[in-house]
Amino acid sequence: MERKSRKLAGILLIVLPTVAYGGVSLLYLLVNSVDGYVDNPLRQDLWRAGHAHAGVLLILSLVILKYVDEAALSEKMKKIVRSGVPLSAILIPAAFFLSVLDPEATAPNAFIYLAYVGFAVLTFTFIVLGIGLIKKAPNP
Repeated sequence: MERKSRKLAGILLIVLPTVAYGGVSLLYLLVNSVDGYVDNPLRQDLWRAGHAHAGVLLILSLVILKYVDEAALSEKMKKIVRSGVPLSAILIPAAFFLSVLDPEATAPNAFIYLAYVGFAVLTFTFIVLGIGLIKKAPNP
C-alpha cells in the first residue's frame, strides 16, 4: 500500500469509532424516549439513514484505497479519488442530519441537497477509479 493510502487508512480507522458513538447516541434517544426524536418518524428515518451511510461509506473508503494504488491514474487523480469517498461520507450523512435539526420538522430543509452533492462526488470517484483500473495493463 502506498504511503499516502496507508496514512489515510490510519486516519479513517481513528475516525470510525465516531460512527459507533453515533449509533449509541441514536440508541440512547430511542431507549429513553427523548422528545423530538421518538415522536418524529421523519427525524428517526433521516438520522438512521445518515448514520448508516456514514458507516458504510467510511468502510468503503478503506476498501478502495488498495484499488487506488493499483489504478493507472496520475498522482493528482489518485489524490482526488482517495478523498472522494471520505468526502461523500461527510456530505451525505450531513445532509440527512442537518436537514431535520428542528425536532418538530415535518419535511427536510435545504440541507438535504448536500446528499445530491455527495452522491455526485461518490459517482465521479467510482467512475474515475473504474476507468483507471480498466486502463491498467495486466501484470505478466
